Amino acid sequence: MRDPLEQPEKAIRRVYAYVAYRIGAGPRAETVTSATLERAIRYRSSYRKDDGSPAVWLMRIARRCVDDAEMSLRERASSGEIEVEAGERAVRTAAPTDLPRAMAGLDARARDLLALRYGAELSSKEIGRIYEMSAGAVEIALRRALNDLRPAQEQAKY
Repeated sequence: MRDPLEQPEKAIRRVYAYVAYRIGAGPRAETVTSATLERAIRYRSSYRKDDGSPAVWLMRIARRCVDDAEMSLRERASSGEIEVEAGERAVRTAAPTDLPRAMAGLDARARDLLALRYGAELSSKEIGRIYEMSAGAVEIALRRALNDLRPAQEQAKY
């Protein structure tokens, strides 16, 4: 069995890039990256080669951590503990041509596919292992997501 965290610096950069694509760069992305790596360290002995490459295994953990963080944020916002709208709006309007703002207009699956491909730098085959899709189907879904992103980028400029 290969250690999925044998290159920790590369793993940290890859996870952070993926998380930043999903939720935006900054302190929240750093927190989610830390949570991902903590889980990966805790469960590293559970990694099996047939789970996919170490990067695929790590991105599965990262996806769950992002989903957990987003759910927690929604729960805290709905309970009145925090006000998400103002903070999110401030982040999103700080740089109107920002990729995260443009990506916010896409559905969750398209955002995740783009984050896995360009943030985590996974191949179509690796993404296919995560989504249980063929590499060709992933390529088609990525092309559609990129086509949907173009109008979102134009809207984000204004």
